Amino acid sequence: MVILLIGPPGAGKGTQVDRLSQHYCLNKVGTGDILRQEVVKRSELGVKVEGYMKKGKLVPDDIIVDVVTRRMDWGSNCRGYLLDGFPRTKKQAQMLDHLLKERGKKIDLVFNIEVSEPELIRRISGRRVCPKCFRLYHIDYNKPRVDELCDYCRTPLIQREDDREEVVRKRLTLYREETKPLLQYYRRQSKLVDINGNGRAEEVFRQISAYIDSHLSYNSHSNKAELK
Repeated sequence: MVILLIGPPGAGKGTQVDRLSQHYCLNKVGTGDILRQEVVKRSELGVKVEGYMKKGKLVPDDIIVDVVTRRMDWGSNCRGYLLDGFPRTKKQAQMLDHLLKERGKKIDLVFNIEVSEPELIRRISGRRVCPKCFRLYHIDYNKPRVDELCDYCRTPLIQREDDREEVVRKRLTLYREETKPLLQYYRRQSKLVDINGNGRAEEVFRQISAYIDSHLSYNSHSNKAELK
């Protein structure tokens, strides 16, 4: 099973990926988290992508595809993959289709998490992150116990460069221009499911899991019918 989450920055994809990957035993492939960790580590990859991320620009396709390919080739005991942050353009989607076909797989479901722009800006610009252990906080609804300090390692929290409001607005503009054509691409394949992401994380999870459960049930019945 291969599932893709699409949505603008701040739509809550990361939260849903964490919950869904545990609930359904899926190997999560979150390109944003991978790249940010590489930037913090000052690795060769991190140095390459830092400039793009600070300016709110898309990282070049060849770099992203290389990151995703490596992660998918690690191997795992999970029942499939859950992708977050890739693909972000129609061209990347076509590259992903080819990558999966080589491995005898395909995209099963694509969830489009929709959130209003004012809510997106509030969510993202209020984020704070621990630069040491990468735990996330928010100034409104996920505050640390002590202001500006990580609950776990007591490291001072920071606001990521790509979470500043002026960068957020650029990222949302880029999303509308580059990523939204993906919706039509997957809608034509009858794989797209629109999800209302304005509510609480629990409500969004219930919407998504209901579709996944239905998909799994349908496939199970189809397989039994084929065996008969």
